[in-house]
Amino acid sequence: MTNITSRHEGAAGDLTARALREALYAGLISLGLFVLFVGLKSDQNIRNELILVPRWGLLAIFVVIAMVGRFLMIAYLQPFLASQKVVNAATGMLPDSMASRFFRLPFFIAAVVVSAVMIAAARGLPDNIAAYATIIRGLAIIYSLACLFYMFRIFITTHFTVLAVAALVLYPIVIVAIFGAQGSLKWVDNFGIQILIYVMLAWGLNIVVGLAGLLDLGYVAFYAVGAYSYALLSSTFGLSFWVLLPMAGILAAFWGMILGFPVLRLRGDYLAIVTLAFGEIIRLVLLNWAEVTNGAAGISGVAKASVFGIWSFDVSAPNNFAKAFGLPMSSAYYKIFLFYLILALALLTAFVTVRLRRMPIGRAWEALREDEIACRSLGINTVTTKLTAFAIGAMFGGFAGSFFAARQGFVSPESFVFLESAVILAIVVLGGMGSLVGIAVAAAVMVGGTEILRELEFLKHIFGPDFTPELYRMLLFGIAMVVVMVWKPRGFVGSREPTAFLHERKAVSGSFTKEGHG
Repeated sequence: MTNITSRHEGAAGDLTARALREALYAGLISLGLFVLFVGLKSDQNIRNELILVPRWGLLAIFVVIAMVGRFLMIAYLQPFLASQKVVNAATGMLPDSMASRFFRLPFFIAAVVVSAVMIAAARGLPDNIAAYATIIRGLAIIYSLACLFYMFRIFITTHFTVLAVAALVLYPIVIVAIFGAQGSLKWVDNFGIQILIYVMLAWGLNIVVGLAGLLDLGYVAFYAVGAYSYALLSSTFGLSFWVLLPMAGILAAFWGMILGFPVLRLRGDYLAIVTLAFGEIIRLVLLNWAEVTNGAAGISGVAKASVFGIWSFDVSAPNNFAKAFGLPMSSAYYKIFLFYLILALALLTAFVTVRLRRMPIGRAWEALREDEIACRSLGINTVTTKLTAFAIGAMFGGFAGSFFAARQGFVSPESFVFLESAVILAIVVLGGMGSLVGIAVAAAVMVGGTEILRELEFLKHIFGPDFTPELYRMLLFGIAMVVVMVWKPRGFVGSREPTAFLHERKAVSGSFTKEGHG
């Protein structure tokens, strides 16, 4: 007994020492990271000279927060999460094989009936006996709630896709009901349309990176091709959105094949460098070919999308949507229409990706991702496989680009810089390469989180009126990305289901897959 006690005390002492050591390291790292961003601030004196104003108190707050947070995570949070009781509680209290026996629908109905009977019986019984009825009623209510929790968890697991689509369909309606037509513009546009655009772009890049294993750092080039194709053809020939949408996708797929030919022999870092250069070439062409693209000034007055050519959203049009239905004039109708349009395009991207993944071409992509040499030895044409991956991924980028041009009404090269490619690739990696659900969650967290971080004006009440939250938005965003990658190195969804399986479909954990491809 003494040996066991001393062993536990020694383990606790080792854990505390490790937590203190990790906290010290975190403090030193945060000191090195924040000393220039937080500890020093550039300002001008009365002689209009540039000076550095030290802010050591604010720097100390950041360092202390990092040290305390790291100590608590190592000393308390990790052991707590490693506890089997917590794991069982997080996964549904009991294993499914046992829970399915205890939490059935007939048992739930019986518990509800028992609680109702006890409520009625307690009214005509003496107080000493009514107390037992109250206890039985409480136990029945607790059991019925446990049954509801288990059945709800099973329902969510089996019908997650249907529930997610239903929630997205109802989202604009709920937002308009809460904030009104004009008040809903920010919520529908910034937190709806913007997120769905990046979801579609990330799902398109997922075909190239997640399924085929081809590292593409210039995906924003196809986004730009789609946007400029729509802007130029609509302004020059007056073609409608529904004609130019497939044309933009076809043109982007054509440029995807053009990119695919030079990189057929490249892999890994070399492929990334070439695709990065391709993205920059497209941007510089758009910037310098001023006779066609109008250079840095961009193209303004891009035509809006219409409801299949029947109703228009232009105020002066005779077939204006609001006038046709007798509604008050508002720009909210166009934003809601665009929300449902990009939702349909994103669902089309997901549907095509899932169907292609189950076809021979999808299995060829996965074989190429795992081992190109083995893929070639099996007789798979790697040239065709790579070109189809680039072309189909670029096509969805072109669709998103044409939608972006119709939504903004203005396009310029500044909207298609390398940072956009980096953000889209980060969404794919953070979500879990090959996982559509994980990528959608990552896009919602990254894009929605960025929009939320713009609203940091309340921090001025904490750090003073001179605090500029915009300077710290990307810093907080980068810290959040580092935390996510440390916590979930394989992305939000670190497992995938194979398209070909024997007897039973099983998810493959990220720990059993090749590094970088989980």
